[in-house]
Amino acid sequence: MNKPILCLDFDGVMHSYSSGWKGADVIPDPPVPGMVQFLERALEWFDVQVFSSRSHQSGGTEAMSDWLRTHVTRHFDCEFHTGAPADFDRAMAILDAVTFATEKPAAFLSIDDRALTFNGEWPDPMSLRVFKPWNKR
Repeated sequence: MNKPILCLDFDGVMHSYSSGWKGADVIPDPPVPGMVQFLERALEWFDVQVFSSRSHQSGGTEAMSDWLRTHVTRHFDCEFHTGAPADFDRAMAILDAVTFATEKPAAFLSIDDRALTFNGEWPDPMSLRVFKPWNKR
């Protein structure tokens, strides 16, 4: 069965992005709380693909993949293969399933901290100037 694609933005959605932009291959901050639990549940229903402004930049997808590996294995306390075997298997299942797109996928749904849902009516452009992502409010 083909699962619908859920496209996740990286900075401000998965990565807390509290330090701001440091370069495509520099990702210093921790995950947004609940990220690993969300991924594990979402993968039951979706083909989870990560697409970011980092995706097309040199070292970007590798850095995101390394960052995800670090934080998923830490979450399951198996960073050094010291966790319970079942937890290691859960971590590897997430890491094997999440992919990093280099072009925007034809997603069923996207989660992005800097986007609005278009409802068929154009917003007043001036009202867009006051937009703030969740972590800047």
